[in-house]
Amino acid sequence: MTSSEVLPATADEAYRSGREAVHEEVVESLGTVRVLPVDPEADLDVLHGWVTAERARFWGMAGFTGQQVLDTYRLIDSLDTHHAYLAVLDGEPAALFQTYEPTADRVGECYDVLPGDIGVHLLIGPARDGVNREGYSSGLLGAFAAYVLGTLDRPRVVAEPDARNERAIARLTRQGFVLGEVVVLPEIDLPEVYLPEKKAQLAFLNRDPAVRGDRPTDRLTD
Repeated sequence: MTSSEVLPATADEAYRSGREAVHEEVVESLGTVRVLPVDPEADLDVLHGWVTAERARFWGMAGFTGQQVLDTYRLIDSLDTHHAYLAVLDGEPAALFQTYEPTADRVGECYDVLPGDIGVHLLIGPARDGVNREGYSSGLLGAFAAYVLGTLDRPRVVAEPDARNERAIARLTRQGFVLGEVVVLPEIDLPEVYLPEKKAQLAFLNRDPAVRGDRPTDRLTD
């Protein structure tokens, strides 16, 4: 996947405890991060506000109506190969993460997929109260990486941000991702989804095979 102003998300009791998390951890100096599967209907206001904002222009959903966003995430929710999650920080939505099987995605045509690879899309939401906190993005991304590499037990994460998205690429490299080739993802034109051609920067995060446990991101390999 990957314009209205993004408003800070309002804390919701359902985000605090009413929905089951697939991963939860306390990130030092940041707070409690819970990773929740996206509920397309319940999360629509948050999703629509984030993905149509100017700051999310590389997400590829600028100009989408609420119904289009709902249809997109209903489609993702119906698939076994693609999944969407919200990272919730101390009861407030903070980031959107999507995972997918590279062999079921166009990126699989652009590199040699290894057994166990998992692809990700990452969208960090607006900082709480508009104030950027040190370690905010890295803490959220670290919690999600712990879920993917630990709970899901995947040996390698593959990301493919837009090659023009220097901020996202820098964030990934700070987190330990190693840059690969710049590739062109082919256009997808199907009745249920349209994705334009995309020039993407491949990036890879490997887990040390000796590491298991709650924080597999404590040791990463190139």
